[in-house]
Amino acid sequence: MQIKDVLLAPGNGAFFYDDQAAISAGASQDGFVYVGDPITPDFQSIRIPASSLSVGLVLTDDAVVWGDMMNVQYSGAGGRDLFFDTHQISDLTSRVVTPRLLDADASRYLPACATVLEPFEHKRLPLAIEYGVSQALLRAAAHLHRTTMAEIICSEFDLPLPTRRVPIYCQSGDAREINVDKMILKSVDVLPHGLINSRQKFGVGGQTFMEFVRWVATRTRAIGRPGYHPVLHFDVYGWIGQEIGLEPQTIADFICKVADTVPDFTLNIECPADFGFTQAQIDNYARIVSILNDRGSSACIVVDERCNTLEDIRLFAEAKAAHLVQIKTPDVGSIADTARAVLLCKEHKVGAYVGGSCTETDLSARASVHISVATQADMMLAKPGMGVDEGFSIVGNEQNRLLAMLNRRRTQNENVG
Repeated sequence: MQIKDVLLAPGNGAFFYDDQAAISAGASQDGFVYVGDPITPDFQSIRIPASSLSVGLVLTDDAVVWGDMMNVQYSGAGGRDLFFDTHQISDLTSRVVTPRLLDADASRYLPACATVLEPFEHKRLPLAIEYGVSQALLRAAAHLHRTTMAEIICSEFDLPLPTRRVPIYCQSGDAREINVDKMILKSVDVLPHGLINSRQKFGVGGQTFMEFVRWVATRTRAIGRPGYHPVLHFDVYGWIGQEIGLEPQTIADFICKVADTVPDFTLNIECPADFGFTQAQIDNYARIVSILNDRGSSACIVVDERCNTLEDIRLFAEAKAAHLVQIKTPDVGSIADTARAVLLCKEHKVGAYVGGSCTETDLSARASVHISVATQADMMLAKPGMGVDEGFSIVGNEQNRLLAMLNRRRTQNENVG
């Protein structure tokens, strides 16, 4: 067997774990800290530094390949796994997953994932474990086959070597104006997220949000290079539903009103409302999508909350309950399932956005790039962190290096042929 030892190393995520329920309930900020008591289980305070756990596979040639485990920023919200406890995850990995890894055939990626990540005591492993271990196994397979991670995915899923660059999407965090300027100056493909996660940021009747949308469009025209025309993508964390109401027609009317203020741009609205559980989310989002399509609106609905696992994504895609599905990589679990999710969305002619979280690491971000490029996703998130420069550099540079290697491989294959 190719794995002779397993290493675990605690680490830091690139941002913080936040209690979304407490923030939505009106927790105020004091500098970078949220004031008040947490609401979501396992949170000791509303904002906690994100932790991670690296798993390293020592191969027979003494090379060590790594993957990183963590949860998303808003752990425990929208049907997601609860708060990431490094000690519990480390213990479970050591007791259950390590013996499986030592018996695995790391040269066969999908079969290795299937056996190593199978349920324990009739329950699925924590998705953070699936995520980190599947990254390490992908790097192991790439090392053993002397190839890129993207090529392993292409081989396992019978996909052609990709040629197209995947558009990159940046998020601003709370430093909206400065980070929007950075995005525009760097000609980011999709911007700015906006972090519209409170009543204060959304405004009465959505007025504050609409003013911000108009400002982003105006700023893009003012300082963007000639011909620069990004997609405008805003995550409103369910605030349209909270402030305007949960009637699909009313939500669609509001979204059309926002789109009409920036008629020259494609407008993505992520998580317009949270209907409380998955089936209600599917039914109501499908209705909103249908209304927008019937009107010929340029606005697109992006689903996030209540659409976590591969099975959730399948249900939303089949129901056409979004124009674009965020495949939130740590919530999906195995990164092989992220690849499956992109292909599933394509099968149902729904957009596939390989997202994730600001709490991730450089390693998980780079692995996500390989999945995104191999499956030719519609866009991918610049991560980790809540800034622009670092995540855009990590994801953008990894993509450019990967495409250069794939182009060389393609040329070699053509010469051999």
